[in-house]
Amino acid sequence: MKAAPFDYVVAQSVDHAVTALSDHAGDAVLLAGGQTLVPLLALRMAVPGVLIDINRIAGLAGVSRTHNATRIGATTRQNAILHDSLVAQHVPSLARATRFVGHHQTRNRGTIGGSLGLAEPAAEYPATALALGARIEARSPTGTREIAADDYFLGPYTTALEMDEMITAAIFPDWPEGTIHILHEVARRPGDFALVGLVAAFAIQNGVFTRAGIGWFGMGPTPMKSLRAEAALVGQSTATVDLGGIARLAIADTDPMDDIHADAAYRRTVGTRIFERLVGEAIGQRKVA
Repeated sequence: MKAAPFDYVVAQSVDHAVTALSDHAGDAVLLAGGQTLVPLLALRMAVPGVLIDINRIAGLAGVSRTHNATRIGATTRQNAILHDSLVAQHVPSLARATRFVGHHQTRNRGTIGGSLGLAEPAAEYPATALALGARIEARSPTGTREIAADDYFLGPYTTALEMDEMITAAIFPDWPEGTIHILHEVARRPGDFALVGLVAAFAIQNGVFTRAGIGWFGMGPTPMKSLRAEAALVGQSTATVDLGGIARLAIADTDPMDDIHADAAYRRTVGTRIFERLVGEAIGQRKVA
């Protein structure tokens, strides 16, 4: 099949892009990497009246440091994130997540803004943003705002963005030095969406958990956050914590579904086991170090 006819706008600036979005509210889509959008256009599962190309907007890509956080521009390519020294130093979970995103060829075009904008429940970037407490920077004709990841993912492929807003950056706050970072997924083949995916960060001081961030992908209609398990971990000793109990609590905050690839019971079982095993191994390695 071929895409349905549409008008094509090459945005020269962020203001140009959001003005076009506003002028065609509800009938316009943004093109960055196009790794999801182009196939949808070809299958006519997406039939916009206007396609707004944001690839030529200067300054919309790149990684920088700002106010104890790492800011990643919306059109930053996934391969650039994978090899960026600032990301490796300050947001190691995101660097690890990128290795699981698609394939080398698609990572050359795919962007962080595109992934967060799509909000695929089984994708790595949305769950990483949720677990690490990222903020989504969005621009509209009336100005810029930041949306906490906790408030951003509203439902399946549904976000808090308004029709005239576009993502301009993802901002990842710093975690304390020595934080344990975990990212693992189970998929049928490399590059497939995850059947079960875990991303977590644990700050530990003097053998006590002081902060926790736990996110899941492929475990519900949106990326999921285990709030009860996070709260239960804080203040516990790494020497006496019941990781099996925390793992069960973490899984209880998810909402996996049955599909042709795996059922909900499988996802819960695998999720519980990888959480307990990986967190236990990470704590053990920290003690040895």
